[in-house]
Amino acid sequence: MEKLKIGMVGGSRATSYGSVFSNNPKTEVVALCEVDEEKLAENGKSFELPDSALYTSYEDLLNADIDVVVLGTPIPLHADQVVKALEAKKHVLSEVTAADTVENCSKIVDAVRKAKTKYMLAENCVFMDFSLQWKKWIDAGRIGTPFYAEADYVHEIRHLVEDKWRANRAPMHYCSHSLGPLLYWMDDYVVRATASGKHHSLTPETDGNIDVQVALFETAKGATIKVLRSSVALREPGLCTYSIMGDKGFLESGRHGYDNIGLRYFDGLDDKKQETRIAVSASDIEAPPEARLGGHGTSEYYLAQDFLNAIEFDLTPTLDVVRAMDMTVPGLIAHEAAMKGGVWMDVPRITD
Repeated sequence: MEKLKIGMVGGSRATSYGSVFSNNPKTEVVALCEVDEEKLAENGKSFELPDSALYTSYEDLLNADIDVVVLGTPIPLHADQVVKALEAKKHVLSEVTAADTVENCSKIVDAVRKAKTKYMLAENCVFMDFSLQWKKWIDAGRIGTPFYAEADYVHEIRHLVEDKWRANRAPMHYCSHSLGPLLYWMDDYVVRATASGKHHSLTPETDGNIDVQVALFETAKGATIKVLRSSVALREPGLCTYSIMGDKGFLESGRHGYDNIGLRYFDGLDDKKQETRIAVSASDIEAPPEARLGGHGTSEYYLAQDFLNAIEFDLTPTLDVVRAMDMTVPGLIAHEAAMKGGVWMDVPRITD
């Protein structure tokens, strides 16, 4: 297979994946798109691209000789950009979350159904080393049938919330880092949601400045999920933690960054009278050196590999449009439920 030509869109997150794709033997980064001309020129130099490969217009990028669009743009832009790229017959790897409204999520679903190219959501937490290991254990029945899971994600970015598009991004809108791995492990999806959280300690009183939101989700298989989210709480270091319980045991990560010590109990394998500690890491220690060129441990390397395999062998990506919407739509509904005073609301599965 000839090398796939990659067009990176967005000067921050997209170029993080650019390091992965520029060092992959199956791909080459041939074009960049960014509205900030200074940042565009700087990134162009880092990828050793000529000025002719640098674009401030997304439409001009789509007309260039590229096979793949990697979107690292603000979430409100995702729907229109995904649709245009698929209509231009480009494969799309889109940063999280899929879109900012249920209506825009539906636009992506419709475009993917019509497209002959691939779409994948770049939810890197699913591909962290511990997540992939836990998936193997859960699929092997080590914890039995899951009935409860929870995840907390507190990442203080007050400087980005101020006067930016994130000002209108409610905490629970950005739920895929939490909800994504849980649903992946459980092979499940959300059918109902409720949430609490609309208080502001900061001004202006935008959705992005809501102190914290906590959601409860009910899944199709009858499990309960709890997710806590904040973009402004001063929890240092940031918090990204997971736990899942089944009728034969549990898995639980630590509360100190991505790399920590967690706990597990597998009935019939582990001693009930003492803790069974497990290493929890974002990085695969056996991965090749190039796997560490992206961000978040080795997760982005393995995510990109999954995406490229789907293209090369005409496979369904692990995080296809169905899982992308399963990881996005519940957060949109949960925020709405919180604004209505914590009512329970049905979560539409727009890919059905």
